[in-house]
Amino acid sequence: MNRENTDLSFHSYIRGIILLGFSLLMLAFILSGNIRYYIAPKMMPFMYFALVVFIILGVVQIIRSTRKNDQEIDCDCGEDHSMTGSPLLKIGIYSIFVAPIVMGFVLPDKVLDSSVAANRGVQYGSGILTKPTDPNEITGSTSRAEAFLENPDGYFDSLGETEEHFSVEDFYTEEGFNQYYQELAEEMKDQQRIIVTDDNYLDIMTVLDLHMDQFIGRELVITGFVYREPEFEDNQLVVARFAMTCCVADAAVYGTLVESDLATEYENDTWVHVAGVLDKTDYNGYQIPLIHLREITVIDEPEQPYVFPSFR
Repeated sequence: MNRENTDLSFHSYIRGIILLGFSLLMLAFILSGNIRYYIAPKMMPFMYFALVVFIILGVVQIIRSTRKNDQEIDCDCGEDHSMTGSPLLKIGIYSIFVAPIVMGFVLPDKVLDSSVAANRGVQYGSGILTKPTDPNEITGSTSRAEAFLENPDGYFDSLGETEEHFSVEDFYTEEGFNQYYQELAEEMKDQQRIIVTDDNYLDIMTVLDLHMDQFIGRELVITGFVYREPEFEDNQLVVARFAMTCCVADAAVYGTLVESDLATEYENDTWVHVAGVLDKTDYNGYQIPLIHLREITVIDEPEQPYVFPSFR
C-alpha cells in the first residue's frame, strides 16, 4: 500500500471512530432519558434516524480503512485525495469534532434555569401581549389580540413594517387567533378552576391572553420554576417554564406573574405548584396575567421540565 492509500486509510479510520463516537453519545442520551433536555419529543424519529445513519457510515469508514487492495482505495482519477496540511492542523480539525463527544460524556446534563431565562428574557402569558406597534392607533393597554380583532389586515401589515424577524413562537402565536382558541375559550368558560398542565400550557396561556377579561376572578393552578426580574418588588415572582419547539437552541421562557407576601421565601429555580386568583396588571406598558397567590407548594423538578406547542 502506497503512502497516499496509507494516509487515506488512517483518516478513514479516524472519521469512522468519530462517527461511532457521536452514535454512542446519542445512544447514551436516549438510554438515560437525558435526551429530553436537548430536543423536543417530536424530533425523536430524526434522532433515531441519525443514530442508525451514523453507525452505518462509521462502520463503512472503518471497513474502508482496513482494505489492503490499493485499487479499492484509490479512485484512479489521477488526483491526490490525501489530507493536506501540517499534523497540527489535522489534529485541530479533528479536535473540533472530538470535543463535543468528550464534553457530551463528561459534562453533567442540566435543565435550563433562571440564569438562561435572564439572558433570553421572559414572555409573559403566551407572549402575544406587547407594547403598541402604532401609538396613534393602539393604546398602551391594547394587546396584539385586540389589534388583530379590530383590523386583521392592518395588524399583519404593521408586523411586517415593525418586525423584521419572526421566531417559531411568533408563528405559533399567529395561529392562536384561529377558531381553535375560540372553541377552547368556550370549553373553559364554565370552569371556575383552570388547571394548567404540561400538555395544555401554551394553549391555556394563549386563551387567557386573547380572552383575559372573561377569566378574571377564576382560580388558576400552574406549575413552574421561580424567576425574578431585577426590577421586581419583594412581593413579586414569576412562575416560568421553558417551551421548546425543536431543540434547546430555540427554547423560550414563558412565565406568569405572581404577587404574594410569601414571595421572598422562594429562591430562583425552586419548582413550585401555585394556585391563586387570576387578575391582570400593567407591566412596562402592556397588560399581562397576574396571580394573587392563595397556595404554593415546593415540588421536585418534573420528569419533563419543558413544555411544547401543540400546533393544532
